[in-house]
Amino acid sequence: MMALMIAIMTTVMNKHDRILKEIHMTADPSVLITGASAGIGAMYADRFARRGHSLVLVARDRDRMEAIAERLRREAGVTVDILPADLTNSAELAQVEARWRDDEHIGILVNNAGASVAGSFADQSPDDLAALISLNTTALTRLASAVTPRFVQAGKGAIINIGSVVGLAPEFGLAVYGATKAFVLFLTQGLHLELGPKGIYAQAVLPSATRTEIWARSGRDVNTLPAVMEVDELVDAALVGYDRRETVTIPPLPDAEQWSTFDAARLAMLPNFMQAHAAERYRNAA
Repeated sequence: MMALMIAIMTTVMNKHDRILKEIHMTADPSVLITGASAGIGAMYADRFARRGHSLVLVARDRDRMEAIAERLRREAGVTVDILPADLTNSAELAQVEARWRDDEHIGILVNNAGASVAGSFADQSPDDLAALISLNTTALTRLASAVTPRFVQAGKGAIINIGSVVGLAPEFGLAVYGATKAFVLFLTQGLHLELGPKGIYAQAVLPSATRTEIWARSGRDVNTLPAVMEVDELVDAALVGYDRRETVTIPPLPDAEQWSTFDAARLAMLPNFMQAHAAERYRNAA
């Protein structure tokens, strides 16, 4: 009799655990946000919390994240974990990767952490540029890569990469920063093509000048710029693009047809790249 009772209790407990797991997996996924202590990252935290998503906030400043977490727990009633980390530090980045890779309830990544460097290319030191590239491209790529196998297995997930219109405009004079943002755009488009058919959504958000701390940290006065978007407007527009499942969202661009024309011109060139010989104009010059 005792053995029968134990077997029944074990069956009930297993069923209970299975139901709890199913509820956990079908609830709104948690969102991991990098650069979450201020600016765009903090606003994404606010907006996703108000949509009912639990959060994992990642940044270097523990105190500021604690303040954001406390407010969002109180106002939105969601769970908010904080994970202090410097994403240019390989050991700390690995800790974030492990949390992101192993926590099956985290289903959305906002790859927002980024930086710029003061001065022109001739003024910027190799060490400063290496740190910039590490944060803006390497950390972003590693975080996307860490979770991709889990997303593919689940057949769902979302990766939001924060780029910049500077990645389309070398004329703005931010050579290395712009190059890192061009990388973000290219990577996101590649992820869309490769992972989209597997159920994974990838979005590149391309802000223009936005009122964040990146300006002061790179030695620029944001108030001297001709047009600056507020962070709440930027993130709200980006989330409209997210809800529409846009691959590329450019909140400041008034005419969406300009992007469509630009992308169509790029696609039109693709068949012409595959040639066995140099173009006639180069052969004539030789």
